[in-house]
Amino acid sequence: MYDRYNKNFFPKGICDMIRENKYRTHLCGKVTEKLVGTKVRVAGWVENIRDHGGVQFVDLRDQYGIVQVVVNNEELLNGVNKESTVTVSGEVVKRDEETINSKLETGYVEIKAESLEVLGKAKANLPFEVSASTDTREELRLKYRFLDLRNKKVHDKIIMRSKLMSFIRNKMESLGFTEIQTPILSASSPEGARDYLIPSRKYKGKFYALPQAPQIFKQLLMVSGFDKYYQIAPCFRDEDSRADRSPGEFYQLDFEMAFAEQEDVLNVAEEILYDTFKKFSNKEVSPAPFKRITYKEAMLKYGTDKPDLRNPLEIVDISDIFENSDFKPFRGKTVRGIKVPNCASKSKSFFENMLKFAESIGMKGLGYIKVTEEMKFLGPIDKFIPDDKREELKKRTNLEPGCVLYFIADTEAIANSFAGQIRTELGNRLELIDKNKVEMCFIVDFPMYGENEETGKIEFTHNPFSMPQGGMDDLLNKNPLEILAYQYDIVCNGIELSSGAVRNHDPEIMVKAFEIAGYTEKDILEKFPALYNSFKYGAPPHAGMAPGLDRLLMILLDEESIREVIAFPMNSNAQDLLLGSPTEVTEEQLREVHIKIR
Repeated sequence: MYDRYNKNFFPKGICDMIRENKYRTHLCGKVTEKLVGTKVRVAGWVENIRDHGGVQFVDLRDQYGIVQVVVNNEELLNGVNKESTVTVSGEVVKRDEETINSKLETGYVEIKAESLEVLGKAKANLPFEVSASTDTREELRLKYRFLDLRNKKVHDKIIMRSKLMSFIRNKMESLGFTEIQTPILSASSPEGARDYLIPSRKYKGKFYALPQAPQIFKQLLMVSGFDKYYQIAPCFRDEDSRADRSPGEFYQLDFEMAFAEQEDVLNVAEEILYDTFKKFSNKEVSPAPFKRITYKEAMLKYGTDKPDLRNPLEIVDISDIFENSDFKPFRGKTVRGIKVPNCASKSKSFFENMLKFAESIGMKGLGYIKVTEEMKFLGPIDKFIPDDKREELKKRTNLEPGCVLYFIADTEAIANSFAGQIRTELGNRLELIDKNKVEMCFIVDFPMYGENEETGKIEFTHNPFSMPQGGMDDLLNKNPLEILAYQYDIVCNGIELSSGAVRNHDPEIMVKAFEIAGYTEKDILEKFPALYNSFKYGAPPHAGMAPGLDRLLMILLDEESIREVIAFPMNSNAQDLLLGSPTEVTEEQLREVHIKIR
């Protein structure tokens, strides 16, 4: 920290002493015993005023802590309300033994006020107590976010965010990545979500768009000869809110590498995420290398491509056991089983509540059997298990005395989804998930294409710029639904942190890949002209990914809502309650950009 006035370098970090100005000589949180007997001046917010009959005590707060101020002259506090900003001068003295607060760094001293000046008045009636803001309804918190952010719990999350960003930047630099900013005003691109459009004043009837991600720009940087690019990038998508998704904008660590394969990217992601969690979390972190789980295996064993590996329960395919069953709901269907150890002795209400949950997610029922000490089956599904398949069922699902086996049956996609939700619910109800662990994995080998349920047409399932694993050979000779792509996700404790891919840098392969999904070369030229043309001038193989930083911080802080880790978030309806957006604009503004409201 450099003092350009006195030309002195202060020690690294926050100093006890700051450059003297008319508001403060010291930070509130740094007034400690070593300053006893000295005169100081501090500034901050009045957190509390306590009247002890002729003597008043003020708790004065700044970003760095709280110091107690003793006021013997009542006139100094005339018109001073809580949350007003003031500057106070006085001598630092030791507290009486019985008033010491050992929980605070400043709890052994107090300042005897000689002067007090109000810098910013606060209304007498606050919309809520700052110290209790997190217990206030969210609508009010966001409307008065500047007050909410004064709450230490809320304030510290934003400080943590700053430290996280700084750590990641330093980490990326140490790995040889170059930080490059890409444009915010861009072109509309069909990347899966709705664009935010910006009308052009100069070009009538034309629009810019805010980038959903720096996808095209970062690939163009690779073609431009930059070896390793990164940025902490804002991304804009007109999507509905979720607990782990902020409407409007979010931030990600966007990085791309030239002459790289899938494992090169995964190795970088492993190092960044492992080091980040070890730095900012006290939890047990899964060591590198993280598990690589294929998409197919994830959907079978966990019922989702975002598995929470802290949950020990796994799903087993038992469809063939019921191939010729007389039980109509199972016959010819995909049947999944979930073995739950030590569950047979659970109360009747446990099984009833699991059934209610199953019905709440759209299931028609939830069959199960209990396994006795003699390895006999009890339960409503017992009579439908073919006699010649009982031993196979025990072996396949590794049944043991005292366990319960749940059955889920439907079409493959629906059975996977239901089984995944039942697995998660069982893990939560039985408290099987270790909250003190961070379990990360990569989901790899995503299918390149899928079939649209409504139209039956072939479409991309992931990033359309991904490289098919077998290149042109797969595109020419394989059933599109069997083609795998070099696409991968990072999943942490059941939350998707990132998607990425090895990019398709070959124009011929790109044309064929898009052709299978119903696009022509003309479509590519119209939608992605810069990228497609650049690939004709010597593009390197390249790959990358982009972990979401809001979600990462959300996991680090054990927050259930992503809005808790954003300084000025929108609410769940995509409204900024603080500034009042979205707002109407004037007719003159609309005319300037050639817009008429219908």
